[in-house]
Amino acid sequence: MKKVNLKEEIILPKKNLLDVNLKEIWQYKDLLFLFVRRDFVATYKQTVLGPLWFIIQPIFTTLIFTLIFSKLASIPTDGLPPILFYMCGITCWNYFSESLSKTSNTFTTNANIFGKVYFPRLIVPISIIISNMFKFIIQGFIFLLVFIYYYFNGFPITPNITIAALPFLLLIMAGLGLGFGILISSLTTKYRDFQFLVIFGIQLFMYATPIVYPLSLAQEKLGSYNWIALANPMSSIIEAIKYAFLGQGQFSLLHLSYSFIFMIILLIVGIITFNKVEQNFMDTV
Repeated sequence: MKKVNLKEEIILPKKNLLDVNLKEIWQYKDLLFLFVRRDFVATYKQTVLGPLWFIIQPIFTTLIFTLIFSKLASIPTDGLPPILFYMCGITCWNYFSESLSKTSNTFTTNANIFGKVYFPRLIVPISIIISNMFKFIIQGFIFLLVFIYYYFNGFPITPNITIAALPFLLLIMAGLGLGFGILISSLTTKYRDFQFLVIFGIQLFMYATPIVYPLSLAQEKLGSYNWIALANPMSSIIEAIKYAFLGQGQFSLLHLSYSFIFMIILLIVGIITFNKVEQNFMDTV
């Protein structure tokens, strides 16, 4: 008769609230990939157009922004084609905003799963960040097609070597989305008002980010208060990506360093709060 070796695993509460056991998360990598697939497939499951919405959304948003902000409001776009200017910002913003909004519901959406079986809870928000990256790649491909069209038709677009910094910029964006998301998710277990605040806040936050206007315009209008525009950690990232691909915008190592440090602090606070809440959140959800 074949012997079966059973592995006994004892689960203890975290002694250190900043504890992120990457080894344990890797042990559950199959579950992580399962959640990634679930998040990606479930987004437009049972819809007529399915994954085509990944493409339709940024295109229609870009056209509407071009009509309203460029044609009607006459907001300058640093001499760039408005469609290309807006699509670049929208593609980046979609990744950040969707990562934030979906991770902010981690505890409330997955309460049933969390209450039945143990696995590292951080797997859920991390899977959302990864699945949204696939959507970002799809939308980024559409942006590249538009970019190639304008580039080979002689428009003043000057991509440069700073494109090599794109992975670093995406890392900061992902970290900000994850940090804000898990922090808000932790607060939502006790204060449900945050669910409504997230939807409203993301909309306001977009207009505080140089998506529909260049950062140079905001700094010009704010004058001596131009630091307000740079206090937004997403501003320097969006501007850096525009500069890398389009040659217009601001690529400042100082401002990007601020965004990176902001992300690190936000992640630390978010993880501490997340780990603290996960110990007894079932009593409040």
